[in-house]
Amino acid sequence: MSDREPDGRGRPARKYSQAARLHDLIRILEVRHGSTADELAEECAVTRRTIYRDLQAIEEAGYPLVKEPSGDGRMLYKFLTGFSKIPPITFSLSELMTLYLCRGQLGLLQGTPFLDDLDAVFARIRASLPPRSVAHLERLAQVITPRFQGRRDYGDKREILESLRRALLYQYRCTIRYAPARRPAADYLCDPYTLLFFKDALYVVGYVHNRRALRRFLVDRIESVQVEEERFEIPDSFNLEEVDREAFGMVGEGLQDIRVRFLPEVAHLILERQWHPTQKLDVQPDGSLILSLQAGGHKEILSWLYSFLPHLEVLAPETLRQDFIAGLQKSLAGQR
Repeated sequence: MSDREPDGRGRPARKYSQAARLHDLIRILEVRHGSTADELAEECAVTRRTIYRDLQAIEEAGYPLVKEPSGDGRMLYKFLTGFSKIPPITFSLSELMTLYLCRGQLGLLQGTPFLDDLDAVFARIRASLPPRSVAHLERLAQVITPRFQGRRDYGDKREILESLRRALLYQYRCTIRYAPARRPAADYLCDPYTLLFFKDALYVVGYVHNRRALRRFLVDRIESVQVEEERFEIPDSFNLEEVDREAFGMVGEGLQDIRVRFLPEVAHLILERQWHPTQKLDVQPDGSLILSLQAGGHKEILSWLYSFLPHLEVLAPETLRQDFIAGLQKSLAGQR
C-alpha cells in the first residue's frame, strides 16, 4: 500500500528509514517557529498518521515538543524556545560528588517518575566514568543517605505525577481533582508553577482560576489530573519566597504576631537556623531566647512548638497560648 493520504494527494513516500526521517523532523522543528502536521507530512512525503507516530517518538525520546493553536485554528508543533541553543552539559569530579550527595537525600521521591529520571541521569554518568570513580562516588553517597521515618511511597500516584510533570515542563493548564482533609473533592482549573518538597511530602503550587489565587496542593490528596491543550505563562511577578512569607509551613492563614521564649536548654537550636523570613531573635541575660515573627498556619505552628517541649513558653498571641495549653491538657488527660 502506498504511503499517501487516503484521497491520493501528496508526493510518493521517500524510501528512507524512520531514524533518518526523525532526524529530518528534528532539524525542521529546531529551525522553525511551528509547523502543522500537514506541513510536516508534505515535507517528509508521508501520511499524517505517520507524522503523529514520529512526533510521539520524538517526545518520548526526551525532546521538549509542544503544540499550540495557530490563529487559523490549526495546531502547530515546535520545540520550546531556545532548546537548540542548549550546549552539552559536563561536570567536574567535585560537581559529580555534590550530585551524588544530593541524590542520597531524595528518598522522598520513591515511586515517582522523577526517581526514574534521576536513575537515568546517573546511568549516563556511570557510563561516562571509570568504574573506580563510580564506585568511589557511590560510597560517598551511601555514607550520608538519610534514614527516613514514615517515608511516603508515591507508587499509587505515579500516573498523576506523570501528568503533572508534563504540565509543569511544557506549561500546560490542567484540571486537578483535589480532596482536602475531611471535605469532599472538587475540581480546580490550575496553572501549575512548581513542585515543593516539604517535610518529606510533595506539593504543587499554582494559580487556580476558579479561586483567582495561588494555591498549594498536597500530592497525596490529588485524585486526578487532566492536562489541557492550552499553554500558560508564569507571570514575572511570581516569587515563591514572597508567597511563603505569610506561612510558617504550607498553610497561609491570617498573619499572627508570634512571640515565644525558648529556655537555655534549646536556645542554641533556635539560633542555628532561620525558621521564618520575618523572625527576630532577642537573647536574654539568663541564656533564654525570645523569638518573634509574623506568620500564619496555626496548626503547623503548634506542631512545631510541641517539638521543643518542655523547654519553651508561648508569650503571644493569647489564642495561640491558650490552644498550646489546651493541647497539653488533652494529651495529659489521655495518659490517665
